Amino acid sequence: PGGPVFFVQDRIGLRKRTIKVIKFRTMVPGAEQSLTALERYNEASGPVFKIKNDPRVTLLGRFLRKTSIDELPQLFNVLAGDMSLVGPRPLPLRDYAGFSQDWHRRRFSVKPGITCLWQINGRASLSQPFERWMQMDMDYIDRWSLWLDFKILAQTLPAVIHGKGAY
Repeated sequence: PGGPVFFVQDRIGLRKRTIKVIKFRTMVPGAEQSLTALERYNEASGPVFKIKNDPRVTLLGRFLRKTSIDELPQLFNVLAGDMSLVGPRPLPLRDYAGFSQDWHRRRFSVKPGITCLWQINGRASLSQPFERWMQMDMDYIDRWSLWLDFKILAQTLPAVIHGKGAY
C-alpha cells in the first residue's frame, strides 16, 4: 500500500564501507522509523533484529521474503561491484553498531553476498542464530574457494524453494 517499489538501505560492505543495498520493498512505508517501538519483540540473539510475524511486513512482502524474490534487485549491487553473488550478508548500520567482538568484524574482509552459508543452512531457524551465523561467515572466509561458491549457489535454490527459516 503506497510507497516505492524498491527499498534502498545503507549497509556495511567490504572494509566496513557503507553501501546502498537495493531490495524490493516488503514493509509498509515508514517501517524503519517504527523499529524502536518493536525492539522489545526481537526474537534474535545478538545485535540483529528479527520478528517472525513482523507487523510492518505487507501481505505481498511476506510472499517476497518467503521466496527470496525481494533479494533479486541486489543483482544491481553485484553489477556495481559493491556485492558478490556469494559472501556474508551485508548488515544494516544498526546491527553493525551492536557488534562487540573483533572476530565478528572479520566478515568485512570480503565482499558481502546475496547468498551465504547461513541462508542455505536454515537462516533464522537456526538455534543461537547470531553466533552461529557469524561462525558460518568465518568458516566461509577461512575455507573460501571458487568450488565453495559454486556449492553455495547450487544449494541456494533448494533452500529458497523450501523457505526454511525465511521470515
